[in-house]
Formats: sequence, C-alpha cells, structure tokens
Amino acid sequence: MIKEKIYTKIMTLINERIELAQVAIAAAKESRDNETKSSVGDKYETGRTLMQQEVEKNRIQLHKAEKLKTELENINLKKKFDKVEFGSLVSDGNILYFISTALGKIDVEETSCFCISLASPIGKALHNKTVGDKVSFMGKTIEIAAID
Repeated sequence: MIKEKIYTKIMTLINERIELAQVAIAAAKESRDNETKSSVGDKYETGRTLMQQEVEKNRIQLHKAEKLKTELENINLKKKFDKVEFGSLVSDGNILYFISTALGKIDVEETSCFCISLASPIGKALHNKTVGDKVSFMGKTIEIAAID
C-alpha cells in the first residue's frame, strides 16, 4: 500500500512541474508578444529575444517532466519483484528506495522514501540485487531486507 502512495505522490509532483512549466511558457509568450516596439529597435529585439529564451528554457523543463511522467506510467504497481529493477520498492529495514526517477527524498504520511533512478550511483549498486544481498555505498553497507 505504501508503494501506491509513494507513486501517487511522485505523479502529483511531476504533474505540478508540468503545470508550472506550462504556465511559465504562457507567461513568457505573452510577455514576448506584448513587448512594444520602442524608438530604440535594439531594446525591443533584446527584450523579445530574452522572452523567447525563457519560452525555450521552460519548454525543455516541460519536455523533461512529460518524459518522466511517461516513464512512470509504465510502472506496474501490482508486479512482484524478485530483484531490484525499475519500478521496485527496496527496503533495507530502515530506508525505502523507490527505483523510478531521481526526485530525491519524499515524505508520504510518516514514511520517508528516496526516489532514485537506475542510472544513479546507488541505483547502479542496487540493480539486479535480491533480498539478502549486501552492497557497499559511500562507506555504508546496505542489506536488502525486502523488495516490493
């Protein structure tokens, strides 16, 4: 049940990122399009160029967030995992790791979870490990107690 709550929280955070990027794009476009031509042409062009750069920056953020959402939508929350892979929730008895996307630490109810990708150093260390396996990460030993 905690896995579903973590997943829901992640999707909420990503949907918020998408919405913020869309709002920022709309605001930058409006600002760019409302830039009035002044007697000094360079000032007008500079302002429009800066606003267009802002639109492009936010489009990149929007694209990244939409890509994350698409990847996360491929997670089957009902799947039972025998080893650590994309979509698994890993516990060492104290800490939860959701192998999904690199969002860092999130809190769901009274539980903390680290959302990590398989491309991260800890994700690489945990990848394909099974319950009972131990990995060394940053001078600490992590023993996998459960995989969901």
